[in-house]
Amino acid sequence: MTIYYGCDIPEALYFDLDRDVWIRYEGDLAVLGMTDVAQTRGGKLVNITFKKPGKVISQGKSAATIESAKWVGPFPMPFAAEIVETNEAGFRRDILLANKDPYGAGWLVKVRPTGPEAERQGLVTGPAAVEGYKQRIAALGVNCLRCIDDGGTTDPGFTDQSWGLPQDHSPQP
Repeated sequence: MTIYYGCDIPEALYFDLDRDVWIRYEGDLAVLGMTDVAQTRGGKLVNITFKKPGKVISQGKSAATIESAKWVGPFPMPFAAEIVETNEAGFRRDILLANKDPYGAGWLVKVRPTGPEAERQGLVTGPAAVEGYKQRIAALGVNCLRCIDDGGTTDPGFTDQSWGLPQDHSPQP
């Protein structure tokens, strides 16, 4: 995995650079999520509304609506597909999953592409993905940060969780 300005770029995944979506193929299914760049730009998530499994979503259309403290918008499909499963239960347990682990536990939807032969057109992987994201990160001026797990001392999704920066918890004068 390449790390550039704090942003993880896993070479083994496929990416839709324009939509900040990653794709991991698992047989005839694909698991999709928001990239490290996307979770950083959006900030701490506060809510996700998923489309229902069984729904066919066209390329560029929304598979979910993502709300953060500073942004509300779609999670766009990189290709047409049927939603097979969502990670709604995971995000109910911890709304910050994508902020903490965007390429693992923070996946959003599992889909069955409707046009398997065309699904990878426009996607990048490996060195091309790394180079593409390096350019995108530089153009956007992004420095990726992650939420850290506070050991359960606060409820997920509340603003007193750290973004991975040291916090001074000493008493104030």
